[in-house]
Amino acid sequence: MEKTMQPLWSSCNNRRSKTMHVPLLGVALVLLLFLASPPTSCKEEEKTSLLGFLDGLSQNSGLTTSWQNATNCCLWEGIICNVDGAVMDISLTSRGLEGHISPSLGNLTSLLRLNLTGNSLSGGLPLELLLSSSIAVLDVSFNKLNGEFHELQSTRDSMMKVINISSNLFTGNFPSTTIGSMKNLAALNMSNNCFTGEIPSTLCVDKPYFVVLDLSYNQFHGRIPTELGNCSGLRVLRAGKNQLIGTLPAELFNVTSLEHLSFPKNHLQGTLEHVGKLRNLVILDLGWNGLNGKIPDSIGQLKKLEELHLDNNNMSGELPSALRNCSNLTTIILKDNNFQGELKRVNFSTLSNLRFLDCRSNKFTSTIPASLYSCSNLIALRLSFNNLHGQFSLGISNLRSLRFLALSHNNFTNITNALQILGKSRTLALLLIGGNFKHETMPDYDTFYGFENLMCLAINECSLYGHLPNWLAKLKNLRGLLLDNNKLSGPIPTWIDRLNLLFYLDISNNNLTGDMPTALMEMPTLQSAHSDPIVLKFPIYLTPFLQYRTTSGFPKMLNLGNNKLTGMIPPQIGQLQALLTLNLSFNNLHGEIPQSIGNLTNLQVLDLSYNDLTGAIPSSLEMLHFLSKFNISSNDLEGSVPTGDQFSTFPDSSFHLSGGL
Repeated sequence: MEKTMQPLWSSCNNRRSKTMHVPLLGVALVLLLFLASPPTSCKEEEKTSLLGFLDGLSQNSGLTTSWQNATNCCLWEGIICNVDGAVMDISLTSRGLEGHISPSLGNLTSLLRLNLTGNSLSGGLPLELLLSSSIAVLDVSFNKLNGEFHELQSTRDSMMKVINISSNLFTGNFPSTTIGSMKNLAALNMSNNCFTGEIPSTLCVDKPYFVVLDLSYNQFHGRIPTELGNCSGLRVLRAGKNQLIGTLPAELFNVTSLEHLSFPKNHLQGTLEHVGKLRNLVILDLGWNGLNGKIPDSIGQLKKLEELHLDNNNMSGELPSALRNCSNLTTIILKDNNFQGELKRVNFSTLSNLRFLDCRSNKFTSTIPASLYSCSNLIALRLSFNNLHGQFSLGISNLRSLRFLALSHNNFTNITNALQILGKSRTLALLLIGGNFKHETMPDYDTFYGFENLMCLAINECSLYGHLPNWLAKLKNLRGLLLDNNKLSGPIPTWIDRLNLLFYLDISNNNLTGDMPTALMEMPTLQSAHSDPIVLKFPIYLTPFLQYRTTSGFPKMLNLGNNKLTGMIPPQIGQLQALLTLNLSFNNLHGEIPQSIGNLTNLQVLDLSYNDLTGAIPSSLEMLHFLSKFNISSNDLEGSVPTGDQFSTFPDSSFHLSGGL
């Protein structure tokens, strides 16, 4: 249920992500901006330059009213002038502006800051802005700007301190000559673009104030230049989601000022033997690479470390006990590696700030360490796909902030004890404990109070005996229920429609009997496409490559396949118009396929195969225009097969009928 994969950007032309907010200027600039008072009248040449910018916009979101009705441009929206009537600040963020950035802004010789972030501006970035001798802060992030950066070298001293061109569509190589001439540069954010080539080795030359470099989410390749070790004041270095190879150069670990080191989703190799030198690190993110070796004991020297991301590498060995010294840790993500040994080597009781711990898909053994129950701020805990064993401890009740708990596919026992302990939690929203409790019996209770805020429950792949327990009817906040791949028997209970928020139901691969209850057709969230999205602390993985980060992303699904259900498909099934997946395959259903299935116009998956269905294939199926998977084979149907649209793309095996055509 939980094989992970982080999301990848599909293309350079269709992406947006949260980019790091880089520091802008110091107190001096802020005071200049706020102490400036508009004069009686702005300079005429300043007004002309601003109107040139306005002329380049195809959508100005009402700027015309402000900018043309008042003669004093220092009073225009988004404009701040100095005492001489010269424009020193332009701030037009998230205004829905469209069109091009006019080169006329380069004529504003007193302009200190230009902030156009969060619009829909296109075209290139005027060279006049990059060559400006006055601009200190240039922020055009989150637009649709494109084109290459031409290599420029200004003959004048550049005042540029901050450049943020992130989340655009820029292409070409790193503009090393252009950036190289900016001696005062402190922060450069080029993330979320389509830059290619190698990271230049001259990046840090003659830049004594350089503290922030963000190159993440581009297409840079090659090795990390060893010369980055010369950036002696660098505090933030981010270059994740590129195509970088080789090892982290040893020289990089000499930059002891580093607070944020982030190279996830590259092709890096090597070990972390020198990481202990970076005593100021707050965030270390090297996930999704090819790192090997163990986490060194020197990790304990990173006393300021708050986030540790080493997921999806080839790392191994036992966790160092020195990890307990990183008392500021809030996040530990070690999933999908080859770590082994016992988790109790780490004394988690010293990590009182820990909020997220993810160690899934490793080779950890023994039991859940008792010290972990001291982490009262823990929100999300995932230890799935390891070799842990034993019974759940009452200590879990001490995790009073816990909302996400995933312990699936280990060797835990005593499901009755587990549910009694976990049911007491008032915060737990997602509980994934499938793949444990092998061949035990699903407990049922005459009275049951608990799981009052549970939204998703997965007790699948356990080979559990018993019935669908009545206590499930009391979980009024339940959105997703996964009990598939057990040995549950008996009928589907009629209380199922009391779960008013349930929209993902998978009880396939059991031994359920009886007719399909009409109560299934009364489930309100399967009748309406609307559902409130809830962001998940950790993504849930239903297949090796399919993840969900919000509950609204889950497909609205009814999967009753591979049981022993009998009777007819109720015609009321046409009421479930929000359904995306309907699987009734491998049962003993008979009668005709209801014409009302054609009302399920959102369906993407329909599988009615391997039943005893008879009669003609309903023509209403041709109304299902979004089907990507379709199977009605191995029934006794007759008549013509639907044609046209997507039906011509399905293989003949989807229509192989026992009764002939």
